[in-house]
Amino acid sequence: MADLQVIQDKIYEIRGQRVMLDRDLAEMYGVTTSALNQSVKRNAQRFPEEFMFRISKTEWENMSSQFVTTSRTKRPKTSFPYAFTEQGVGMLSSVLRTPIAIQVCISVVKAFVAMRTYLTTTTSETLAARLESIDRRLLELEQTRIAGELGPVRESVLPEHLSAEVRIVDYSARAVVIFTDNRQDRRLLKWLGARYNGWLTWNGERVAGWVYPKSCIAKLDKYLPTRRPAL
Repeated sequence: MADLQVIQDKIYEIRGQRVMLDRDLAEMYGVTTSALNQSVKRNAQRFPEEFMFRISKTEWENMSSQFVTTSRTKRPKTSFPYAFTEQGVGMLSSVLRTPIAIQVCISVVKAFVAMRTYLTTTTSETLAARLESIDRRLLELEQTRIAGELGPVRESVLPEHLSAEVRIVDYSARAVVIFTDNRQDRRLLKWLGARYNGWLTWNGERVAGWVYPKSCIAKLDKYLPTRRPAL
C-alpha cells in the first residue's frame, strides 16, 4: 500500500477542488482504468458531478504544471481522464469488488484529510502572520499620524503659569523687565505680549530681557507663580 506522501503527490487541484485521476486510482485499486470506469458507469447514479467529472482539454493542459514527470503530461490517446473528488473516492470502494478496496479507500481519504489539514494550518499561520504584519504597520501609521497632529497642538499648548525662575524688575515708569532662561516662560511671555530685547541697559550693564508694559501688569499677575523672587 502506498504511503500518504505518494498518494498526496497524485492529488491535483481542478475547478477549485482536490481530485485524483481515474488511472491513478485504478493502479491503487489493482484494476485497469477501463474496469474502474465501467464500474462507475454501471453505478452512474452514485457518482454525481460533485463526486466525479471528466477533465476538459484546457484543464488537462493546465494540469501539466502539477505533474511530477513529463511523461504523464502526454495527451491521452482516446478521451481525457475522469477526476474523482474525495467523496467520489469514498464511493468507489462500494462499487469496486477488490480485496483491497476498503483499505485503499481509507488510505486515500487519509491523504485528502492530511493535505486539507496541512493547507488549512499553513493558510491560517500565513494569514495570522500577514494580519499581524498589517496590524503592526497600521499601528505605526496611526502613531505617525497622531504624532503629526499632536505636534502643532503641543506647540500651541501654553503652560498654566510662569516658573519660579522668573525675575521681574522695575525698568521704567511704563515698563518692567522680566528675566528668565526657561523656554516655557519665554513662550508664555511672548503670548502675553512681552517684547524680547537683547540690548537692554540695567545697572550700567548690557542685559537681555522681556519688556512688559505696566498698563497690562494685571494680566501678567494671573500667570505669576505663587512664589517668585522678589522684585
